[in-house]
Amino acid sequence: MKKIRSKINKTKRFSLPEDEKHLPWLTMLLNAYHIINKGVDASIEAAVKKDRKLACAKGCSSCCITQSDIPLYPLELQGLIWYVTERFTGPDREVLKNNLQNFESDKSCPYLIEGACSIHPMRPMACRLFNVFDIPCKDGEDPFHTRREDVMDPVKKYVDQAFFIMLPYHGIEKESDRIRFVDDGEMHKMVRELHGCNWKALAEKMEEFDNRCKSNDV
Repeated sequence: MKKIRSKINKTKRFSLPEDEKHLPWLTMLLNAYHIINKGVDASIEAAVKKDRKLACAKGCSSCCITQSDIPLYPLELQGLIWYVTERFTGPDREVLKNNLQNFESDKSCPYLIEGACSIHPMRPMACRLFNVFDIPCKDGEDPFHTRREDVMDPVKKYVDQAFFIMLPYHGIEKESDRIRFVDDGEMHKMVRELHGCNWKALAEKMEEFDNRCKSNDV
């Protein structure tokens, strides 16, 4: 695994400084997402130089509707549960709780609200990496199977570096052990599918958190 040297990049890291002070795993996760975002930018830039055009745009939610095998790694799940429970606010909170409570595995992603990703800053790596070029997806189309050549290939060195950053969460801290773990593909053995998670339990967790907050305000 080749390590990526830090450099100034147009991609801005999403930060939650106050939370990161007491949640070391959150810094790991946000650093990993930043690496992935840089890799996506690099891939898109390379494709544009070859006269390709990114078909994905704001308002398109085709992959959120058609994809049913979205991989989710343990640290991503930890971050998602925490973010939704403690940091997701506004009128969409009740909508999201309802989505999660009534989610069934054959439905669209429960985090899709009115055609937009409600957890965009904390969306999984798989969602960040799935980009389509030239032709927007048709209704119900999964371009990975219908026209693989139009789907962006993940840049392995960026994905590997993101995994490398995440491994201390699993107690793997020694650099040589982390490199070996990534190179051997061990991370993929820990993956879960987003649609297979018990999101109803998260809805209950959100409700419990809201009730505690109300009690503390009394």
